[in-house]
Amino acid sequence: MSSDNERSEDPAGGAPEQLALIRETVRKANVPRAKPRTWRGAALAEELPVARVLVNKGVLHLDQYFDYAVPEELDADAQPGVRVRVRFGAGGRNVRGGRREGGGLIDGFLVERLAESDYTGALAALAYVVSPEPVLGPELLALSRAVADRYAGSLADVLQLAVPPRNGRAESKPSPEPLPPPPAPSAGSWERYAQGPAFLRALAEGGAPRAAWTALPGPHWPQEIARAMAATLASGRGALVVVPDGRTAGRVDAALTELLGEGRHALLTADSGPEKRYREWLAVRRGSVRAVVGTRAAMFAPVADLGLVAVWDDGDSSHSDDNAPFPHVREVLELRAAHGRCAFLLGGTSCTVEAAQLVESGWALPLRADREQLRIAAPLVRTVGDGELARDGAARAARLPSLAWQTVRDGLRSGPVLVQVPRRGYAPRLACERCREPARCRHCAGPLQAPDQRDLDCAWCGRAETAWHCVACGSSRLRARIVGARRTAEELGRAFPAVPVRTSGRDHILDSVPDAPALVVSTPGAEPVAEGGGYAAALLLDGWAMVGRPDLRAGEEALRRWTAAASLVRGQPEGGTVVIVAEPTLRPVQALVRWDPVGHARRELAERAELGFPPVSRMASVTGSPEALTAFLTAAELPPEAEVLGPVPVPGAEPGRPRRPWDAPPGESWERALLRVPPGSGAALAAALKAAQAARMSRGGGAQVRIRVDPPDIG
Repeated sequence: MSSDNERSEDPAGGAPEQLALIRETVRKANVPRAKPRTWRGAALAEELPVARVLVNKGVLHLDQYFDYAVPEELDADAQPGVRVRVRFGAGGRNVRGGRREGGGLIDGFLVERLAESDYTGALAALAYVVSPEPVLGPELLALSRAVADRYAGSLADVLQLAVPPRNGRAESKPSPEPLPPPPAPSAGSWERYAQGPAFLRALAEGGAPRAAWTALPGPHWPQEIARAMAATLASGRGALVVVPDGRTAGRVDAALTELLGEGRHALLTADSGPEKRYREWLAVRRGSVRAVVGTRAAMFAPVADLGLVAVWDDGDSSHSDDNAPFPHVREVLELRAAHGRCAFLLGGTSCTVEAAQLVESGWALPLRADREQLRIAAPLVRTVGDGELARDGAARAARLPSLAWQTVRDGLRSGPVLVQVPRRGYAPRLACERCREPARCRHCAGPLQAPDQRDLDCAWCGRAETAWHCVACGSSRLRARIVGARRTAEELGRAFPAVPVRTSGRDHILDSVPDAPALVVSTPGAEPVAEGGGYAAALLLDGWAMVGRPDLRAGEEALRRWTAAASLVRGQPEGGTVVIVAEPTLRPVQALVRWDPVGHARRELAERAELGFPPVSRMASVTGSPEALTAFLTAAELPPEAEVLGPVPVPGAEPGRPRRPWDAPPGESWERALLRVPPGSGAALAAALKAAQAARMSRGGGAQVRIRVDPPDIG
């Protein structure tokens, strides 16, 4: 007898093989899956047997409510605001027993219950109620509809941003009991602002002031936001503050906890994780807490009896959502303030053109400190321009001017020194040393680079360049256009070997650094906070590269980045000094030296009004293939006053970087047209674009066309 026969007759030895065969047979068998109930012949709810449902279809031609029948068994749970599952897309011909059947299951929200439907055909029944937890209240629904209309989007897409995904474990746990309102706080550091105490007093008394707040430099602004929230809570109302990132949210969270203690506010950030974030969101929805600090998605937080909405650093790109319909935090909170008649606070160490427009129009009042308080809080700002660099031997040899070296030496005697560079990384892009014309490849016009700091090659085609010379001035000498954080850290480490060097950038961002001598090299937006009194000094390198970007907001953005970094430095009375390497005659540099971001924003606003640029005008971008774009613009019934700019080619995504929603897909050639209308016509433009897109999608659409109202980057 063979060994194979012995194994086949052994029941114990053959069991695993037989079980495996059974599992594989079942897996491959075409066994029909059980379908959710169609409720055929089931009795309907005696009262309000019709449910009006918003289905989760983010297409514009289906941006409406649909009626469904409510089975008696679901009557108790099917309340307005709950998540439901319904069948959608079956058509009107598949009717059995008075019920429409068929179609695919899809998520939705039950908006309201009705006694009868205005639809004359047979209704499909609700498949089931996902959860009896009401998550979509009337206020959130009205806000989401207003946002969808403003940005030419669908209500379903907005609700995807407004209502977080369900977490059953978090939903099953009860929220804590709400605490009584705290006492009104003292003014504290708000005393430094002329209208600061009056603003807090108005909040505590139940008022609804609107202010554009230019915060003084220094570490006090988180405590000032916390006091504004505490004053609102003292009036028995809720407060909502939205900040750009989790690090900033952590600072406000710590300040609010120190002022009011635990249990009075919720922190809504992506860093919390889905379960904790949903649990905090439910506590807000259930009324357990009335104060919220969070990042972008928190702009929709369902705070009960909202009394204050605030946004910090509204110029940060993180406040603009990259998901359709691309709402901006500032605009959403303006809608909440107008519809809910609550207070509004727009704060930052700098001032955006949009903030200046709110003050210019009278919608908000300025909230600033006088020059005496500013001189106490702000550091001394010194500039190094092209003239000084040309005469400075140290700058020619090591890129940093003598003034910068001296500032670093003096600052390290008393604390850490911050060095801001526009880019991270090591391999620099190159430019002519004399005229700063970008160094480009002779074959494909791609940018030249020196990855090993010796040999030149092209970043696009890879060809080597051995005899480069500038086509503009004839010079053969190169300089790094922007030296990255890592290379700057190495240069400073060699110059100051006894001083620790820390870097903070996209891959590794530091929250804070000790109050001890150290060099902190950071990219814009990643600057850590210096413990104690702040940095002893700061260097802002390659300022010309930030101002020279081909973008409408280049100057405003550069000033915002510089002001944010300089605000981390000690005040001038404590010896704080900031050195910026940029041409002193540039308008943003002058605004930094005078510490006058409001004046800079006003001048920018006046120029944009003269040229018809946003935010004075309303603008939308339409992007797609040339054929699809032409067909869309021809079919769209735009307002008579609309002006079409373009179309122009759209560049593809940069190699190695994630593709943004408005980038052309790989291998495709897209174009972009800008549509501009005067003030007061923005709603008509959004409605026309939404109607044209809905009509196009209902016909099958063809090639994709993307719409973005108020695009942040228009070149």
